[in-house]
Amino acid sequence: MHAALRNNLFFIKEHVGIFKAANNYDIFDPNSQQKILECREPNLGFFSKLLRFTDYKRFTPFDVVVSTPEGQKVLSVKRGVSIFLSKVQVLDGNDQVVGSFKQKLFSIGGKFDVLDAQERVACTLKGKWTSWDFRFVQGSTEFAAVSKKWAGLGKELFTTADNYMLSIDPGVPANDARRLLIVAAVMCIDMVLKE
Repeated sequence: MHAALRNNLFFIKEHVGIFKAANNYDIFDPNSQQKILECREPNLGFFSKLLRFTDYKRFTPFDVVVSTPEGQKVLSVKRGVSIFLSKVQVLDGNDQVVGSFKQKLFSIGGKFDVLDAQERVACTLKGKWTSWDFRFVQGSTEFAAVSKKWAGLGKELFTTADNYMLSIDPGVPANDARRLLIVAAVMCIDMVLKE
């Protein structure tokens, strides 16, 4: 696992764009304010781009790659065409499957299970329908939380840019695969639950 995933705080900043098809984010260490990771959709096909501007956006496939600013791949998040419920695959920097996400059928606010490589539930992502707050939990244990940080009313009204703060509990070990799965999940909350 890449050293950047050992951080406990991540500031995730979406690229500003009025007409944009791809989901592109930069991930910063809020303490040092240094960019530590980049999230891009480098292989977005023509028809997927076209459908991203329609009501069918939530059904489009995605292949999100998270890498260092120098270009070293850290993880990727992939989904094929989604008609009813999303099944998302997470791969590490060596393209080995480390887990997946399975959307819950009837959930208020959004919910999906975060599964490990053996398809066991590592934690569950739960959201509130009244706000953009999500928690990664297993039973009564909370592993991480993510919330939307507003960058000013004018910017939010005229662009689709979102900023998020991810906080991973320091009790989650530095090399625990849940860290990779949690960061991957945050990259696709919008695409799976909110669009």
